[in-house]
Amino acid sequence: MSVQQELLDRFGPIDIYLFDQLLKGRIEPSQRILDAGCGRGRNLVYFAQAGYDVYAVDQDEANVAHVRATLPRLGAERVRAATVEALPFEDDRFDVVLSNAVLHFARDHEHFDAMLTAMLRVLAPGGMFFARLASDIGIEDRVRSLGAGRHALPDGSRRYLVDEARLLAWTERAGATLLDPLKTTNVQGLRCMTTWVLRVP
Repeated sequence: MSVQQELLDRFGPIDIYLFDQLLKGRIEPSQRILDAGCGRGRNLVYFAQAGYDVYAVDQDEANVAHVRATLPRLGAERVRAATVEALPFEDDRFDVVLSNAVLHFARDHEHFDAMLTAMLRVLAPGGMFFARLASDIGIEDRVRSLGAGRHALPDGSRRYLVDEARLLAWTERAGATLLDPLKTTNVQGLRCMTTWVLRVP
C-alpha cells in the first residue's frame, strides 16, 4: 500500500486547514463535533474511524445517504438531512462546529446571518467554531457585486463573499476570540478562501 493510500484510508480527503486544527490539539476525542453542511463526508472519515462523538447534517438527501452508506458507524441518528439555518439540535450541544465551504452558498446577508446564528447557537460555551469560506480578501478589485453580498468571481462562479471587516464584526458580536489570525488562500487571483477559527465564551 502506498503512503498516499494509507493516509487517505486513515484521514480521507480532509481539509488541510482542519487537519491543522487536529495537529494543534484543538479537537479532542472527548469532544462532541458537528459537521454542519457535511457534503459527501470528506471531513468525517477520520473522526468516524477514530471513534469521535461526531454528528453531521446536509440539506442534500443524496449526500446524507452517501455518508450513511460509507460511514455506517455514524448511523442515521448522527447523520441527518437538514439545512444549516435550521439545525435540529438543542442549544449548547457541541464542543466543535465545522463549517467547511458552506457559508459562501448563502443567498444573501440574511441567509448568511441565519446560518451563522444557528451554528453558534448549538456551540457550547468554550467551544470552537471552524469555518472555511470564500472571501474577497486579496481580490477585492477582481470581483463584481451582484447585490446582497453575492459576487461574480474571476473563476466564473458566483458566491456570497465576506471581507475581513464582516468576519471581525461577527467575531465581536459573538463575544468570541480568534484562535488563529484570519488566513486567506489566494488561488492565482481566481478565488480566495479564508479560514476563520473562533473560541466562543
